[in-house]
Amino acid sequence: MQQKGAIQIIEWEDLDKRKFYSLGVFMTLTTRATVYPASVIRTRLQVQKGKSLYSGTFDAFCKILRTEGVRGLYRGFMVNTLTLIAGQGYITTYELVRKYVNQYSPSNTVKSVVAGGMASLVAQTITVPIDIVSQHLMMQGQGEHLTRFKAKPKVGLATTKHKLSFGQSRDITVQIFSADGFRGFYRGYVASLLTYIPNSALWWPFYHFYAEQLSLLAPSECPHLILQAVAGPMAAVTASTITNPMDVVRARVQVEGRTSVIGTFKQLLVEEGAYGLTKGLSARVISSTPTSVLIVVGYETLKRLSLRADLIESRHW
Repeated sequence: MQQKGAIQIIEWEDLDKRKFYSLGVFMTLTTRATVYPASVIRTRLQVQKGKSLYSGTFDAFCKILRTEGVRGLYRGFMVNTLTLIAGQGYITTYELVRKYVNQYSPSNTVKSVVAGGMASLVAQTITVPIDIVSQHLMMQGQGEHLTRFKAKPKVGLATTKHKLSFGQSRDITVQIFSADGFRGFYRGYVASLLTYIPNSALWWPFYHFYAEQLSLLAPSECPHLILQAVAGPMAAVTASTITNPMDVVRARVQVEGRTSVIGTFKQLLVEEGAYGLTKGLSARVISSTPTSVLIVVGYETLKRLSLRADLIESRHW
């Protein structure tokens, strides 16, 4: 166990791995279900040209809810749940790399940057093919004219109203493979790495930094979990703002089928100016803020619940 200011950090060797993984799946699924609508809104805002469909985050939320119902806010969610595998890969990589880097540097910032970046690399390698399919599903409905692939309409019976995305997922998957082959499922992979590796590498050190600073300002009796719950969103807003331009490029590369990250970036600047680099930022912040609270509270609670039995009595929060 290490100290970061007044905040105690539970390291990999302190955990009961069986508890850690079983509780971790539930935590990840709950978090994704909570923030998924914001991901749908963010994707549609980033892909649209100018303000052709939605004028902003709230407008997109109202229009999707009015014309497509709650189901419209969860398009592609069933497919996206497969990223639970990536979530477990992420936290495992993060904790193991922290442990490895500790042999060379005791600095928590160094450990957080390296582990966060490596964890994101592993997670994105698993996630990108799932994201490709789920993002095309997100664009169905009002945004289907902005995507290359469209789910085939179901005729007869009541499937149009009640069947969720399994049939549509198959349609989209087949169309992607027919058009682009296996490479189509890794379109935008480089853009994803350029977005999420820096985002993850920035989030963790900023999270620990803000938690440390808050611990110095807060009363000594203030629970550490509250300080961490505040530090998480602060870190998320910081990291999201810095990496949002590449996130816009990533979404366009993946949904519009572009091949050049640099070309997409240049075209975005020419067509929409600097404003284009901020598209979806508010939706991303709205998504990342509660996500960070849930992740921090959930993850820190998860680690405390997964603490090895022989260490429970010796830890005080």
